[in-house]
Amino acid sequence: MQFDLKLPLLGFDAVSKMELQKIDEIFLRLESIGEGPSFTLINPFALREYSFDIPSSLQALMGITPQSNLLIYNIMILQTPIEKSTVNFVAPLIFNTDNQTMAQIIIDNRADFGIAEPIKNYLKGPDDV
Repeated sequence: MQFDLKLPLLGFDAVSKMELQKIDEIFLRLESIGEGPSFTLINPFALREYSFDIPSSLQALMGITPQSNLLIYNIMILQTPIEKSTVNFVAPLIFNTDNQTMAQIIIDNRADFGIAEPIKNYLKGPDDV
């Protein structure tokens, strides 16, 4: 599914349209249409409790209403092995599937979200079952 950016991605001001591709229930791929970056995304709700308020100005810009179908994902930096990968919980991506718009926001008032949290903190081992 293709999305129009309503606010530029941090560091990628020239990107205006991106395509979201599902890999599985947890991982997705986000690629710019044409020249530009691509990212591996992760469903934060599969890892932890995760909630934040979407600013009213962004809600208006993206046409978000209480009935809107939204997706929330976080950018992940993949490493080998996977336990060394990190997740950015501070700058989630919001997708409104009703009108194919997206934006990235910065959550600056939450000390419990990190910009590069190791995914190993959220993986369950055989002793955690």
